[in-house]
Amino acid sequence: MIDLDELARSIGAAVVPSEGTCSASTGVAVADVEHDSRLVERGSLFACIRGSSADGHDYAFDAVRRGAVALLVEEAMPSPVPNLVVPSVRAALGPAAAAVHRHPSRRLDLVGVTGTNGKTTTVRLLAAILTSAGRTTDEMGTLTGARTTPEATDVQRRLAGAVDRGRRAVAMEVSSHALDQGRVDGCRFRVAAFTNLGHDHLDYHGTMEAYFAAKARLFTPEMSERGVVWMGSPAGRRLAATASIPLTEVEPGAVEVLEFGPGSSRFVWRDRTVEAPLGGRFNIDNAVLAAETAVALGLTPAVVAGALVTAGPVPGRFEIVDVGQDFTVIVDYAHTPEGLEAVLGAARAIAEQGLTVVFGAGGERDRRKRPLMGASAAAADRIVITTDNPRSEDPGRIANEITAGLDRLPDLVEKDRHLAIRHAIATAGPGDVVVIAGKGHEKTQTIGDQVFDFDDCTIVRDELARRVAPPR
Repeated sequence: MIDLDELARSIGAAVVPSEGTCSASTGVAVADVEHDSRLVERGSLFACIRGSSADGHDYAFDAVRRGAVALLVEEAMPSPVPNLVVPSVRAALGPAAAAVHRHPSRRLDLVGVTGTNGKTTTVRLLAAILTSAGRTTDEMGTLTGARTTPEATDVQRRLAGAVDRGRRAVAMEVSSHALDQGRVDGCRFRVAAFTNLGHDHLDYHGTMEAYFAAKARLFTPEMSERGVVWMGSPAGRRLAATASIPLTEVEPGAVEVLEFGPGSSRFVWRDRTVEAPLGGRFNIDNAVLAAETAVALGLTPAVVAGALVTAGPVPGRFEIVDVGQDFTVIVDYAHTPEGLEAVLGAARAIAEQGLTVVFGAGGERDRRKRPLMGASAAAADRIVITTDNPRSEDPGRIANEITAGLDRLPDLVEKDRHLAIRHAIATAGPGDVVVIAGKGHEKTQTIGDQVFDFDDCTIVRDELARRVAPPR
């Protein structure tokens, strides 16, 4: 809780008293900040955000009726509660929420992981390392909420909750959207980590340059104390050359891979042999990035190497579904050209026979990456194109745009994702690897304006059971 006048000073807001009040001091205490008028509770500051389809100023009086004690606005309006007037509510939202919750990020070892692919795995591994080493750690990201990075109000609320529960650290996925929209403004990161940059989200950012600039914002003194950068991509090398904070540069040659299989890997890092319960060559890169980030937080390499063994598999990330069949099925979230290429490369390395991929592309999202996804899929022996989350787009058009990137026709185009998975499982032979890509951990599929229950892992298990069931 914070006094409204103190809050106004901390974010540089002008205070406009409530109607009929002339006092320069409001005497109002703020307990929370909310940007959704439907969720306002008594004691809240309601933030009137101007969006692309709605203006929060239009919902101000509804928020007051629900108990808002003040309004964060861009234009002062007659109101029974005080107004805090700022040039941009969006820009002020994070700092305001941080101030109301007494800057929880300053009382935590807060780590932000950004990049196109690998954020979720790196966060999960880092949290496991820190917790195993005695630093209880919360995660924030794709596996813990509807958004990769929540809205600024939710970020600060969850960080404050972590402090209240006695957590010592929080490992957070930080998306490019969140950086561009200021959702992590008001946070102070002890360490920022960078995985890679691939073709994604250009429907939002427009260009790869703008996409990179959004990611690079995390690596500035205003946001982070130090950084850890994976140098295995041109974007990583560029970031290392331009970042204005102290960096640990992690070179791909810094690790010697001893072996990796469907569900485990063994490698040498900092002269220590490390075993991790992770499949896929690319996941070794994620593990090393998490390990170096833990070292940047003050853990010794010996402690980190021992802790990595305790990390469990990450849902929907090179996840093996095994009911005793004589071929391998992998469910993975890969939904970018680079992600699909990495997963198929890792799958090829463990395939004794053929490699099949089942995948699609999301509707109402970056169309330019679809033929690139097709080009990446060409590494498989058999290609099954299906739906991902088509939303309101025509699945046939999405499939055609993917096919345009192939060097041959797909083996099957099946818009029903369940039937596509059924086909791949039913036709797999001994020693094959089947990759089901695109949705990973997700439990739903969006078709039109309806959201249906859909879990790739559950479907795979059902189809494996169907295949091995004795005939009646």
